[in-house]
Amino acid sequence: MNTSYNALIVPARLTQRVRIECVDTAVLSLQELVAGNIESISGRNWHAYLNDEGYRLPQNDRAEVLLREAGVALDDTVNGTAVFLGHGPRGEEAHAPVHLIRLAEQLFDLPLAA
Repeated sequence: MNTSYNALIVPARLTQRVRIECVDTAVLSLQELVAGNIESISGRNWHAYLNDEGYRLPQNDRAEVLLREAGVALDDTVNGTAVFLGHGPRGEEAHAPVHLIRLAEQLFDLPLAA
């Protein structure tokens, strides 16, 4: 069973670049990426993992804009690193969808390799 997928990673700190990275989707690996316990926000064919105590972390304006532009209605701000992955068959993980990567490229005016 594959546990590594290409994720769209959107760090909170503007000095860190938005990137595509092959990540291990085991819970411990995802927790390391978001610096704590994970929670998720889902879209149509994707989801984003965030730290469940994000209020302790820097606000992530880029991830918030991406989530809103992708059609998610948010009540709160988004904080900490966001890790975007796709929905696979039978509830499995999948690579971050190309349409979400393209949206990030347009919003942040940067090329991302998928």
